Amino acid sequence: MTMHPVDRAALRPRVEKALAVFLAERRTHMAAIDDGLLPLADAVESFILGGGKRLRPAFAYWGYRGAGGEDRDDVVTALASLELVQASALMHDDLMDASDTRRGEPSVHRRFEALHSQQRWQGEPTGFGAAAALLLGDLCLVWSDELLHGSGLDPVVVTHARPVYDLMRTEVMVGQYLDVLTQASADTSVRRASQVARFKSAKYTVEHPLLFGAALAGAPAQLSAAYSAFGLPLGEAFQLRDDVLGVFGDPAATGKPAGDDLREGKRTYLIAMAFEGAGPDDRAELAAGLGRPDLDEAGVARLRQIITETGALAQTEAYIARLSSAALAALDAAPVDPEAAAVLRELAAAAVHRAT
Repeated sequence: MTMHPVDRAALRPRVEKALAVFLAERRTHMAAIDDGLLPLADAVESFILGGGKRLRPAFAYWGYRGAGGEDRDDVVTALASLELVQASALMHDDLMDASDTRRGEPSVHRRFEALHSQQRWQGEPTGFGAAAALLLGDLCLVWSDELLHGSGLDPVVVTHARPVYDLMRTEVMVGQYLDVLTQASADTSVRRASQVARFKSAKYTVEHPLLFGAALAGAPAQLSAAYSAFGLPLGEAFQLRDDVLGVFGDPAATGKPAGDDLREGKRTYLIAMAFEGAGPDDRAELAAGLGRPDLDEAGVARLRQIITETGALAQTEAYIARLSSAALAALDAAPVDPEAAAVLRELAAAAVHRAT
């Protein structure tokens, strides 16, 4: 069986060990404050240690190695902090989208709604669940700083890489807002869909982790520019694959209900292309169904049919292929360590050709 690229250099278990140790320390701290905080510890451990692709630490690690960095456990610990940023973004994203599940399990806000109901506490379960998810997401963002600065790396090295880390976190937050704004304003333009994909996911999934790893290795500007030329189109292809799976994915693989992006009213590149290619009747039907939380399976199937018949699915797949080719061409031309370049090519394939 072929090894997944995230498992090269035993990276996945090393990242997960760093996270487990860190979260165990946070559990001890919370337990010392109040036993009422233990459900937070349970939720964050389940969310972070219970799954995840670990692509961001992998891109960062091989970006670091590609710049000549030596394998070190303190570097892996620092890169594991990216998973806390990811957890924060996903908890907030699920709350904003009113998603019921994540990886086949209740989303964090639904988990705390259920706790409120089970305990028969006062007030509305939904409000309690939303507050808990918001605060736990914020806590993960705070903890990402703690893990990075407590990784054991030389503070001078961390300070050098810090601007990339901070820019990454800023841009994913403004990308999230643009996503919410796009849904609220019903903007179906390809320009806005591409902008959201770039800032909400593309830059923070691939480009910024690569640049973060490069900065930890003290990479020259030429290599960082090459990583951007590789990472940005690849990250956009990753997000477009996510968008396709959000409409056409198998719930058993994605852990999300079929057609969830349609019920949430996501104005993705896929949807933008469907609006662009649809006739007046299909465009009206697509607009009426998009963003309806009560959209049933038949409604999902009909919107999928429109998206397919307008050519939007085929156009999106073709665009994914073009972005992937551009990314790999940039990697081939980059002054990257050959071993790291080979793994980065494998990671690129794993990011784009996936079912989850």
